[in-house]
Amino acid sequence: MKAPHLLLLLLLLLGRVDEWGPLGTRGAPMGPPGGLLYPFGPDVGDDATPHEDDGMSPEIFLWEIFSFYGQAHRSLYVNNNGVVSFGMGVPEFTPEPFPLPGHRPFVAPYWADVDTRLGGNVFYRQSRKPELLARLARDLAVAVTYPDPTPQPTWAFVATWDRVSFFGAASNKVNTFQAVLATDEVTSYVMLNYGDIQWTTGIANDGDAHTGLGGVPAQAGFNSGDDVHYYNIPGSRSPEVLRINRRSNVGIPGRWIFRVDEFTATEGPPVFTENTLTPSLTPSIPTTTPDQRRTTEERVYICGGRE
Repeated sequence: MKAPHLLLLLLLLLGRVDEWGPLGTRGAPMGPPGGLLYPFGPDVGDDATPHEDDGMSPEIFLWEIFSFYGQAHRSLYVNNNGVVSFGMGVPEFTPEPFPLPGHRPFVAPYWADVDTRLGGNVFYRQSRKPELLARLARDLAVAVTYPDPTPQPTWAFVATWDRVSFFGAASNKVNTFQAVLATDEVTSYVMLNYGDIQWTTGIANDGDAHTGLGGVPAQAGFNSGDDVHYYNIPGSRSPEVLRINRRSNVGIPGRWIFRVDEFTATEGPPVFTENTLTPSLTPSIPTTTPDQRRTTEERVYICGGRE
């Protein structure tokens, strides 16, 4: 259980909320027009979740059906704790490895104990704007192999966690990451983009209030809800998740792309280990789920070779 009196004390210590926000994250600037992350913020029409601990958006009814591992979804929730979920919200602040018991389909770009009362915003919007869809078509092409056609999405949903803090933070460490869902009403894709990642754990999960590290670190990946199809991005629930923005399954640092309308193993480029530039055939970072039921085996690309 979280301790509200500790949070109140931190708010008093960390400054004026009305002018700067307790962690100095004044304002809500729009995301950059270029770069890894797609534009976000009020200037591009985003809504935002409430500034609260373990909060979420209302149920968002989708303009087009999104197929997620054979299930057609017509609505979703954007959860402050780093999850886009179907069917129900996810207020849980302690990340668990996939697969999860029960029917709980969701995408987790960075499932951890976010607290936007201490800093940051969680933005979201759905869009059919031609310029956004054209960029998505170009960016998704790297995840497709011949003879499959290049994706031509007709709808997109963009959720962005912008400079979000963690529960119990006594520092200005923040994370920025994004989930982009896209479909042409037949094929569906999830793109995960990672900006600056500075913390892994809130204090309710035994993290350090000053470093945001230790305890039970964040989980990243997806859970189909059928107890069979799931994926834990290598390094999840370990200190290695802090470097998720330097790795990829498509050769672009900080970007992960998955086709999710049906089960398709997503093969990335060969691994480059931390001590050599020689390609390896196995991941240098162990997954957190060595379960024999695991159905997605994915090569990981450590961008830049050495770390």
